Amino acid sequence: MNESELLQHIYDRAVSLRGRRDILVGPGDDTAVLSIGNQAVLLTVDQLVARRHYDPAATPIDAIARKAIARSVSDIAAMAGTPTAALATGCLPHNFIHADELFDRMAHWARHFGCPLIGGDVATSDNDPVLTVTVIGSPHPVRGPVLRSTAKPGDAVYVTGRIGNSYNSGRHLAFEPRLREARALADMLRHNLHALIDISDGLGRDAARIAAASDVRIDIDTARIPLHTDAPDPLRALAEGEDYELLFTAPDSLQLPDAINGTPLTRIGSVTAPATDRPTGAYATGNAGNIVNLEHAGWDHQ
Repeated sequence: MNESELLQHIYDRAVSLRGRRDILVGPGDDTAVLSIGNQAVLLTVDQLVARRHYDPAATPIDAIARKAIARSVSDIAAMAGTPTAALATGCLPHNFIHADELFDRMAHWARHFGCPLIGGDVATSDNDPVLTVTVIGSPHPVRGPVLRSTAKPGDAVYVTGRIGNSYNSGRHLAFEPRLREARALADMLRHNLHALIDISDGLGRDAARIAAASDVRIDIDTARIPLHTDAPDPLRALAEGEDYELLFTAPDSLQLPDAINGTPLTRIGSVTAPATDRPTGAYATGNAGNIVNLEHAGWDHQ
């Protein structure tokens, strides 16, 4: 079973939660949303696995700590929220000599992103390090949490920043979670900010997740994708992942600025209603003019 199949199994099991009025958003989005004391609370958790998400022999402890925190913070950004606190666990090799430094730097980066570490747990094993970070946050006070499932036919599709070659270039260790940009978009667009996701598993796969959750078709113009100068080609960049930019939809009729908080905004596609000859999903035009289904164009944590 691959990651996508396992996630779908989890989503299918979540049907039992639908009667819970305190669970506003369950599995299937960037964060869960709970109602606690009449306040909506964002909750997310993510892992950082050695040899899967970084090279332990070539990555400084500070960069490992930063990425462990930033991955979960990026999920809060994907809801246009604000992080408030974090918890962390580490399963570390026996006699791991950098444990104190690692957790000191994780505490530093958690404070940096506005979500100080308030608890956690430590264990040891015979395997490589695995770090798990939970971040708690609050939704945008006016827009509320922005979901994957609210893209609408007639929307345009936008991306922040640039895409491609993040892992090989080392940018995956130093990305900036787009907290300010997401909040600024929610401030500016309010309920016209229809759907939002952070690009962690690949622009193609994450666009397909919005399409599936919203029951729409997304078509991406590969010629419009803003690539890093070292990214080899658009179709490959669609599938690489680890970019941690924002992908969002808003009405096509709106004129958006070219940048938000100094970060470029680029329109890369459109949203339409599905039809028999144009099924639900995300698609791009290949180099030979062929239509490429993007459902599996991305990172799979097998």
